[in-house]
Amino acid sequence: MIVQTLEGRRAFIRENTRLQTPPHTPELSLHLADEITPIWKLTEEALEKIGLPPPFWAFAWAGGQALARYVLDHPEIVAGKRVIDFASGSGIVAIAAMKAGAKSVLAADIDVFCEAAISLNAQANGVEVGFTDVNLLDAPPPIGPPSGADVLLAGDICYEKPMAEAVMDWLRQGRAGGAGVLIGDPGRTYFRKDDLMKLAEYQVETTRELEDFAVKRTSVWTLP
Repeated sequence: MIVQTLEGRRAFIRENTRLQTPPHTPELSLHLADEITPIWKLTEEALEKIGLPPPFWAFAWAGGQALARYVLDHPEIVAGKRVIDFASGSGIVAIAAMKAGAKSVLAADIDVFCEAAISLNAQANGVEVGFTDVNLLDAPPPIGPPSGADVLLAGDICYEKPMAEAVMDWLRQGRAGGAGVLIGDPGRTYFRKDDLMKLAEYQVETTRELEDFAVKRTSVWTLP
């Protein structure tokens, strides 16, 4: 095992990804995998041997790109506010929120590799982002004064039905408690939007290795 410490995980990410700009957020730089980086070719068995969970943090998913784009273009949503970025992955949304003037951002993800990825990506973009690997779904959303979040952000969180339902219920709790909620989603099967309001729609460039289309129609939603 070469990735049991935070510094070891950072070193692994540096060696197996490259710093590049996501297509929809060219003002941001992230350590990402692509066809010319070592991690791109690793099989699930090879990842398991080195103690690496599926590296969702190594890709700029369409929902995250769209939500980051929207936050960058509408900084008033987060400016001067405390923000939680749920299931942060690479940290693209969290970093966008800090670039847009958020008072603070807590990136939350249960994959400890995300702490390493987000710290490297935040450093590359000249911002500071907090991190927790606590499963926030185990408790009500930490919102409101004196130190709770004012805004909850979530990009691409509806891959599996039980998870999608749990996250959406948690976000609805947050909205009922007074927090602003924004969600980025590229049309995932389990995304329930009956009580949501669409804020924007984008055509987000991705890759056929990750998605069913090279360009994904991706929307940003809010709970009104």
